[in-house]
Amino acid sequence: MPEQPTGGLVRPDVTTSDAVAIASELWGITATASELGSNQDRNFLLTEADGTRSVLRVDNPVFPDRARDAQHAALDAYRAAGVAVPAALPGLDGALTQRWRGFSVRRSAFAEGEAMVDAGYFAPEVLREFGSLAAASVNALAELVHPGLDRPQMWDMRVAAEEARRLLPSIEEPDLRVRVDEAIARAERLLGTVAVDLPVQPIHGDLTDDNVMGQRGADSRLHPRTVLDLGDLALGWRVAELAVCASSMLHHEPERPLRVLETIAAFHAEAPLSESEARAVWPLIVLRAALLVASGWRQLEIDGGNEYARERIAGEQAIFDAATAVPLVEAVELVVDRLGFPAAAMLPETPMRESSAVALASLLPGLDGDVAVLDPGVESEDLSGGAWLSPDIEQVLVRAAFDGGAAAAVMPYGVYRLTRTRVDSAEAAPTWPIGTTIHLPAGGQMLLAAPVSGRIEGSAYGTVRIVFAENWVCEIRGTGFAPEHGAEVEAGQGISWVADSTTARTVVVSILRRDAPGTAPELGDAALVSPESVPAWRRFSTDPAPWLGLPALAQWDEAPAELARRERTFASAQERYYERPPQIERGWRHHLVDTTGRAYIDMVNNVTGLGHGHPGVADAVNRQIRILNTNSRFLYRELAEYSERLLALLPVQARRGGTDRDALDTVLLVNSGSEAVDLALRLAQAATGRKTVVSLREAYHGWTMASDAVTTSAYDNPDALATRPDWVHVADVPNRFRGTYRGEETGSRYVADLGADLDRLTADGRPPAGFICESVLGNAGGVLLPDGYLAEAYARVRAAGGLCIADEVQVGFGRMGSSFWGFEQSGVVPDIITIAKPMGNGFPIGGVITSKRVADALSAQGQFFSSAGGNPLSCRVGIAVLDAMAVEGLQENARVVGRRLAEGLRALAERHPLIGPVHGEGLYLGVELVRDRESMEPAAAEAAAICERLRELGVIVLTTSERSNVLKIKPPLCLTAQSADLVVAALDRVLAEGW
Repeated sequence: MPEQPTGGLVRPDVTTSDAVAIASELWGITATASELGSNQDRNFLLTEADGTRSVLRVDNPVFPDRARDAQHAALDAYRAAGVAVPAALPGLDGALTQRWRGFSVRRSAFAEGEAMVDAGYFAPEVLREFGSLAAASVNALAELVHPGLDRPQMWDMRVAAEEARRLLPSIEEPDLRVRVDEAIARAERLLGTVAVDLPVQPIHGDLTDDNVMGQRGADSRLHPRTVLDLGDLALGWRVAELAVCASSMLHHEPERPLRVLETIAAFHAEAPLSESEARAVWPLIVLRAALLVASGWRQLEIDGGNEYARERIAGEQAIFDAATAVPLVEAVELVVDRLGFPAAAMLPETPMRESSAVALASLLPGLDGDVAVLDPGVESEDLSGGAWLSPDIEQVLVRAAFDGGAAAAVMPYGVYRLTRTRVDSAEAAPTWPIGTTIHLPAGGQMLLAAPVSGRIEGSAYGTVRIVFAENWVCEIRGTGFAPEHGAEVEAGQGISWVADSTTARTVVVSILRRDAPGTAPELGDAALVSPESVPAWRRFSTDPAPWLGLPALAQWDEAPAELARRERTFASAQERYYERPPQIERGWRHHLVDTTGRAYIDMVNNVTGLGHGHPGVADAVNRQIRILNTNSRFLYRELAEYSERLLALLPVQARRGGTDRDALDTVLLVNSGSEAVDLALRLAQAATGRKTVVSLREAYHGWTMASDAVTTSAYDNPDALATRPDWVHVADVPNRFRGTYRGEETGSRYVADLGADLDRLTADGRPPAGFICESVLGNAGGVLLPDGYLAEAYARVRAAGGLCIADEVQVGFGRMGSSFWGFEQSGVVPDIITIAKPMGNGFPIGGVITSKRVADALSAQGQFFSSAGGNPLSCRVGIAVLDAMAVEGLQENARVVGRRLAEGLRALAERHPLIGPVHGEGLYLGVELVRDRESMEPAAAEAAAICERLRELGVIVLTTSERSNVLKIKPPLCLTAQSADLVVAALDRVLAEGW
């Protein structure tokens, strides 16, 4: 029997009945059998009466005994290294390999867990764990010596190209067959340059998601744990272990193949690769993918009844598509860059731009006039007010430069273009140009000179290619070029003409490595690449600026460096979002944009109620700061005007007062919500002459000494309940989903308990000064209070002589949609209202609204003053916010879009059991994630992981509640229906695919 498989093997003809007999005869156990999938062998799951499970393997006769013995030795090596593998179980005679009707049969312990292959999306952490597992495998087997390891087999990556090419005729689809053939040739060509340097050692050879069992973690993700199936164990390239493993990651999100760099980097961290091995990784991934596709078709050709092989065809096709989606040479550069190796072809030292150099003189010596270097970047001042979203904005910038007298306008190399950013997209747009685009106005022909010395090669009409420094090309594209092929040119020498034209013209200059992959530039512009491809193109290209007399402005993703800088100077107590946070440097309406031009839908920034970058607020700041900014001890009209505007927003009954309360007619302005709450507590204590304040469990009110004292959330302070000062009493939170009493009709029961608390406090000589409560339980995720609770609670507090404080910092200012204030949801009027976050649309403003009687009580403790509170600038910003809210109909938008969003989220709950109740109203919503809807066990780890996954899809959502299991949704009030729908679709995708 030949030892070398020749592309596809028929599985042993063994049935489940045979498997039962084998188990009884050779291992002495009584069990039922069910078949497990395999391409070339037969595997059966054996289950005994007591539930004990094991796996029976009937090997294909092509494999010799020494190969099986080597596998057993490898199991010992794995266990010695701490790699989890199932134990081989000896038969009745003590031998690990048994004989049955000419077949070699083995039995192993059942590996508990779940198959990783069908797990859907793999998070970066899981991708890294597979890389670590592959590294552990090669490290464990490195010293293994056994004669059974040296055997030829088709899955040895050293012969993968030959084997895949031999199987090509089995691929019945002609287009696919051609694609596979071409991919083999490209990978083989690159691999040939490093193959001689690749170390050989024993490797598993098939360490894939199909041969690893996973265990669920706290985040409900499957994490790789146990290595299975050593059928392909043999000598092979060490790096092939990584390539085979990494290739199996690709079908878990085939549209984003570069995520597998996580696997490659993790392997390198624990089993360092040489540069040759690093350059071999992606060619081997492509060859593995090609071999999978070809062998899958071959297996069906010779074993059409193999359902296992048939089911794997689509996954293997997805692996091949993903492996070849990125140009091979680009993928190689991304790998070696990620692992820290230098570029293959380094450019000699580039010319330094002389201070006297005339811009573009080296390219267009006849250019007469100034050159405008345009800024299409993320932080460009020319793109404010959402101008960057206009489809013709780049042409607008160019025309403005020409109108200003510029002889040319330059779009620079390597500046991430905000002008190309896509909003409401799950994918980042190509934003990084690999060349310099020079726009010229209409006019006569212009001499085109060579900016470098070299040889003209491979040029065509409209393109000049000057080869220099051996491995580099200066490529010039435009119209009217007709250079002489093969000519030697000196820098500054004329080579062609830019044709005359009655319309504007462009010339694009790129400095590229000769092996740079082809790109598809837009007509009249440089090619742009996506942010994830930039590390490769920083190696394939360089900035033409030094040759053109232009400033070098190229950018790259600075978030990693900025994160390190932040961590050097920030305290550990200062929170940060995300494991690998994007660097956000721009916002517009309900979108955030990072430094690479990637846009995100912002679902958390309730501080900027109007939306980011609001022109009205910007104008108000700019105008007022130039005129006056002082403090509220002076007389100026803005203070009274803003205060009157705030009071006018109160319900009529609040402004009129009642038998149990005074009219709300006084405003005190401060800088933040924490300061507002702090002041409100002082007011209550001063007005009542009492000290005790009642707050609710799970509340967050601020970080000052006083506001933190009434903050009881265990998330913000795990010891909150045990460390409150003696003047704070914590009452039960009326959370009808998680509180002491659950359900709709629970308000009176919570109020009864609150009343009992108030009675005890009075009896103990500690009558309440005030009761502070968010009008909607914002910290819990927008949980609406039970019907009637707040009205009855206020009545009880007032009957006990206390004042009622409504914390509206998060839930007020139109966010509820159906009402401007959160307390209006309960039909009540508080005695004191605290406000802040949305008042200034990100500018620091806070305030307290109360009655003159309460406010004047503070005078007994001295004069009140806040340095910046109520200053002209703050007031003018506040007025601009109120104006914009009215003109833009943002409260109504919160009602309409919020209802649409809530309906979409609640519809998801019908399909995804992880979603529990959807809280809130308007644009203050919370999606509570639970592992069980009856017990309401919080899915906190899942919630955090889902937020990370949503960020990858362009949605910024974060968690809240002291259990951290609620997705908080409190976006700018300008959120559109289109963006709301995309958020719902993204969450649906994450819950369906995994996180």
